[in-house]
Amino acid sequence: MNNKVILLVEDNQDDEDLAILAFERSRVANAMVVVRDGQEALDYLFGTAAHAGKDAKDLPELVLLDLKLPKVDGLEVLRQVRADPRTRRLPVVILTSSGEEEDLITSYDLGANSYVRKPVEFARFAEAIHQLQMYWLVLNEAPVPRG
Repeated sequence: MNNKVILLVEDNQDDEDLAILAFERSRVANAMVVVRDGQEALDYLFGTAAHAGKDAKDLPELVLLDLKLPKVDGLEVLRQVRADPRTRRLPVVILTSSGEEEDLITSYDLGANSYVRKPVEFARFAEAIHQLQMYWLVLNEAPVPRG
């Protein structure tokens, strides 16, 4: 696996399907890995449990993280990602339907790189995904991971 993977952390099947369709329409060449709860996201990122065979240094290029997740919520995932030197600089975009101001503030306080509310209609959602893809996967220059 190369590091050109996008990790989508999403428990809602409809939102997952929309995100995948929007990325396909945006012609994103990156592979997408989908995990459906916060614990699985942590296991994937740190190479534990079901992902124990994965090299923990093999990180995605971008994490799209929902906040309202089973097992471990998105804010706790973000907290653990930022606390670990291996994942501290990993680009994490909160992609959520939450309109709660507290979620927005806490996300940035914990080190989110961006906070995007999921638009309800597909055309706007697809455009939001296209803009995320253009910025995070094309324009943005990320530091080379140390390891």
